[in-house]
Amino acid sequence: MLRGIRPKLTVCHMYPDLLNLYGDRGNIIAFTRRCQWRDIHVEVQQVNIGEKVSFEQMDFVFLGGGSDREQNLMAADLMEKSGYLREAIEGNLVVLAICGGYQLLGKYYRTITGEVIPGLNILDLYTEGGQTRLIGNVAVEVDLGGVRQKVTGFENHSGRTYLGNLEPLGSVLAGQGNNGEDKKEGARYRNVLCTYLHGPFLPKNPFVTDYLISCSLKRRYRDILLEPLDDSIENSANQVMLNRLIGS
Repeated sequence: MLRGIRPKLTVCHMYPDLLNLYGDRGNIIAFTRRCQWRDIHVEVQQVNIGEKVSFEQMDFVFLGGGSDREQNLMAADLMEKSGYLREAIEGNLVVLAICGGYQLLGKYYRTITGEVIPGLNILDLYTEGGQTRLIGNVAVEVDLGGVRQKVTGFENHSGRTYLGNLEPLGSVLAGQGNNGEDKKEGARYRNVLCTYLHGPFLPKNPFVTDYLISCSLKRRYRDILLEPLDDSIENSANQVMLNRLIGS
């Protein structure tokens, strides 16, 4: 892959004990395993409330989803780190944010009672609370690195997220997506991918995992060729869900 050296990536798992809804921890496992199968060394650093983190030394940051109580616990802590996170994102840090982590990167979350919970204001998006939850399996068409693919996942959220000057992660083929209205799912900014898809997301969609690994390697080492893996089992499982949701 790289002449004379074994590449290494440092992964930052933010608040693993609080933000692990619907098996979100599996995203870290998938990212790590697919690196290791290619002889890429991975170091995972878990960051909990009150602990310091140096985002500029990280290659991949993961923010999962949690209940409202758990998100409130970590929101104030992350707010203190938001300036450093924003700077790293502008420097093309690779980030995956799921559900509550996705919402937190935006301007605010307005609850159905009218309470406004400030976000980190890193991404141009906001979320409004809804009376009903958007629940179920989802199919989304994405374009990552010039390659179009259909991905799947599971959504369960009452927040309705609306994008400003941002691209969505993809277009909804089945399910509700960001808000159940505009057929958009997730958001993209530089090397940041946001989504409501649990499941967990990356084991179900190795194409997305490899995209994130490639972005992390290119940012750190520039000249990188990611070796392909045999994804026949994962792709077959994904196709079963796609056939169920949108037909063959």
